[in-house]
Amino acid sequence: MPASRLFKLLGSGAFYLTVLVVVAFTLFPFYWAIVTSLKPSADIFRVPVQYWPERLTLEHYQTVLTNGQFLTALGNSALVSVTVVLLSLAVGSMAAYALGRFEFRGRRATLYVVLAMTMFPQIAVLGGLYTIINQLGLFNRLPSLMLSYLLFTTPFTVWVLVQFMASLPKDLEDAAYIDGASSLQTFWRVMLPLALPGLVTTGLLAFIQAWNEFLYALSFIQSPERYTVTRAIFGFQGITGSGYEVPWGPMMAATVVVTVPLVVLVLVFQRWILAGLTSGGVKG
Repeated sequence: MPASRLFKLLGSGAFYLTVLVVVAFTLFPFYWAIVTSLKPSADIFRVPVQYWPERLTLEHYQTVLTNGQFLTALGNSALVSVTVVLLSLAVGSMAAYALGRFEFRGRRATLYVVLAMTMFPQIAVLGGLYTIINQLGLFNRLPSLMLSYLLFTTPFTVWVLVQFMASLPKDLEDAAYIDGASSLQTFWRVMLPLALPGLVTTGLLAFIQAWNEFLYALSFIQSPERYTVTRAIFGFQGITGSGYEVPWGPMMAATVVVTVPLVVLVLVFQRWILAGLTSGGVKG
């Protein structure tokens, strides 16, 4: 075998091996959560470790899906996440249209500020945000989470949609202006439908961020009836009646239940997601 062909085969083998290792490393936590949720409680800490359980059970799912607090938390998370997505897209799309299609003084500085806001860690603004939430009388209420999440989802939405708006063809916009449309009418009737893939992509990412958020839900919500799913899972220590036992089975089952809506959304909107991720990178 020629040396060049041998090196090519070795290179291909190394590439596919690397991809396999990365995929296995990425998917194993999800696999382990599913396996643990299907194990009887007595087998979870069995030695040696069982990578596939000898016995399967749905008792942990039954425990979770009959727990009223967890079901209420699912509804709370859905309400908060959907509200955050709608507000982020409403504000973010208009801001992105202005920043992506118009030239004005301070435009570049505004873009830099928006980008900087996406880089702040959540805990860096927790103290100040806690004070604002208390001053507004929103502590221990779901609107406190909506307001908090908007501080991070909106700048991200603006930054992504600016690139997408800037890549849309200018001819249609000019035609709308020639026909007498205002800037708002052009945005609503012409540009917004063209930006649908970008809206779906950023909306889904904002939904995932709001759905999975834990720090603010832990800091601002105290009443069990207002818990979101992440906060409810954290409070599962008392679900077995013992404060000293961590119910890993129900926690893993709840994690799987919480992840399913995200997987379904990605599968349903995958065509728009791919279009949104690629279209913004091609200008003209």
